[in-house]
Amino acid sequence: MSTDDEAWYYDVRSKTVSQGKESGALDRMGPYPDRESAERAIQIAAERNKAADKADDDWNN
Repeated sequence: MSTDDEAWYYDVRSKTVSQGKESGALDRMGPYPDRESAERAIQIAAERNKAADKADDDWNN
């Protein structure tokens, strides 16, 4: 990925995917390497949160 204009983003407000930074930073998730990954942004975030929560639990126990 060479530029932000080539990267893919997910807009949490409109629930749409775009190539390039079309939405504001607070509404934008990404960058993602391809459209398919950007379309899964919410699922990817949930998976990462679950893994981080498990790591916290493991660390604290």
